Amino acid sequence: MSHETWAIETRGLVKVFGAHRAVGGVDLSVPAGCVYSVLGPNGAGKTTLIRMIATLLRPDGGTARVLGHDVTTEAARVRARLALTGQFASLDEDLTGLENLTLLARLRGHRGRAAGKRAGDLLEAFSLSEAAKRAVKTYSGGMRRRLDIAASLVVRPDLLILDEPTTGLDPRSRGQVWQSVRALVDAGATVLLTTQYLEEADQLADRIAVLDHGRVIAEGTSSRLKALAGAAALRVRVADRDDRPEAARLLAALLGADPVLEPDPVALTLRVDEPAAAAKALAAVTERGLRIDEYALAHPSLDEVFLALTGKPADGPAPRHEEVPA
Repeated sequence: MSHETWAIETRGLVKVFGAHRAVGGVDLSVPAGCVYSVLGPNGAGKTTLIRMIATLLRPDGGTARVLGHDVTTEAARVRARLALTGQFASLDEDLTGLENLTLLARLRGHRGRAAGKRAGDLLEAFSLSEAAKRAVKTYSGGMRRRLDIAASLVVRPDLLILDEPTTGLDPRSRGQVWQSVRALVDAGATVLLTTQYLEEADQLADRIAVLDHGRVIAEGTSSRLKALAGAAALRVRVADRDDRPEAARLLAALLGADPVLEPDPVALTLRVDEPAAAAKALAAVTERGLRIDEYALAHPSLDEVFLALTGKPADGPAPRHEEVPA
């Protein structure tokens, strides 16, 4: 791909604070027009990474390009094409939502009625019209985050960077922010999202980079990353408890895995390397006259992916970078 095709390209990006290597040689290629998530625990280097991409920190090594422009030598061009929403709302709480957005619109070049119209359009787009004339200090956490994202879009950016936008929000408010992010992507924006919530990355991201101790340890789609955590698990409940031993024997032979007999006297679980094999095995069991009441095939979660990838205490050495093909 050409430089213009990538929204973000970094090669060997490094940032050091004293003796601490916060970002230790990060390579990223973020396609335009997608949600790309950088996932990792607190202290993994996510915020430092995005501050370099946003030209707020100067890299100590490597290169970074945003929409074809170098973040060091062409910082002004980069800033003209992106917007950044940090972890904390940058709003005047004594002003109303409408006043906040109108003020920002005027500062960004909209004049007279055009500023008010742009503010009104954004409030409507983020489902905040009913609260437009209320002081921001009366807003809920989810409303403030949506207004903060709206403020980043007063001038439509080609790239929107969201740094942990739902930290501290309740599940309902988090869902509202997710809905807003999806709407932005549907409208053609590229979104770089950093988060410590694995579910958030799973819900929103087209591709995910897992960051730990300042290094990318895995990169790919959610489904590809989950494959790194190992096989799926097939859970079966037979209708008659007396049938469980025979069902366990048959499934073990067909799937090549040792069954785990659960405390529930009619339930058992087996590892499944090939999900398609599970359907054939279940059909074979029923053909033997054993009735199955319930079954479920569970794939690994991103939580399990992170544990599988690190496999060490949080203060252990950074692991090897694993590249997951598209």
